[in-house]
Amino acid sequence: MVLAVVVKTFLLQAFYIPSESMEPTMLVDDKIVVQKVSYWSGGPQRGDIVVFDDPGGWLSAGQDARPGNVVQRALEKVGLFPSGGHLIKRVIGVGGDHVVCCTAGRLTVNGTAVDEPYLMDDTSTAQTPFDVKVPSGRLWVMGDNRGDSSASPQHIGDPGGGFVPESTVVGEAWLRLWPLGRAGFVDGTSAFDDVPSP
Repeated sequence: MVLAVVVKTFLLQAFYIPSESMEPTMLVDDKIVVQKVSYWSGGPQRGDIVVFDDPGGWLSAGQDARPGNVVQRALEKVGLFPSGGHLIKRVIGVGGDHVVCCTAGRLTVNGTAVDEPYLMDDTSTAQTPFDVKVPSGRLWVMGDNRGDSSASPQHIGDPGGGFVPESTVVGEAWLRLWPLGRAGFVDGTSAFDDVPSP
């Protein structure tokens, strides 16, 4: 049990996907493991898929449901049962970045248009226009299923302006455990490789 607590705190933690917001990359009820090691010496990078604590009112009813029985709740506490009550999104902008939607239907980050091959529907990005500069220590995040995702653009008017504090990030999506037919490591993306520093 002590080892499980140490692993959950510093290394790995299990989660499940509660909604369609990250389709087609992540499907509802996928069971995933996030790793925390890569953020020991730095924060999330553009393109990372991160799990983070609700920054305030982002979760819809039912998405923050806890495990149903005492055993499941105990296992969740030590990281041996997939947790709920968190969100999973893709990092689009980091501190200092200027993120704009949209130029010819595409996001620009620091003036560079980004091709996003992982999107469910690349025409849905332009549904919620924005022009933001990401504060230091904050992230701008969006789902891969832009037509069905409550993310940074939808929360611009909330306290915090839609930005996610880096301190709320639990870790980076690393491994899909379930379903077995789709099990394997979570692929990264090269979509932001040409984006210059802010």
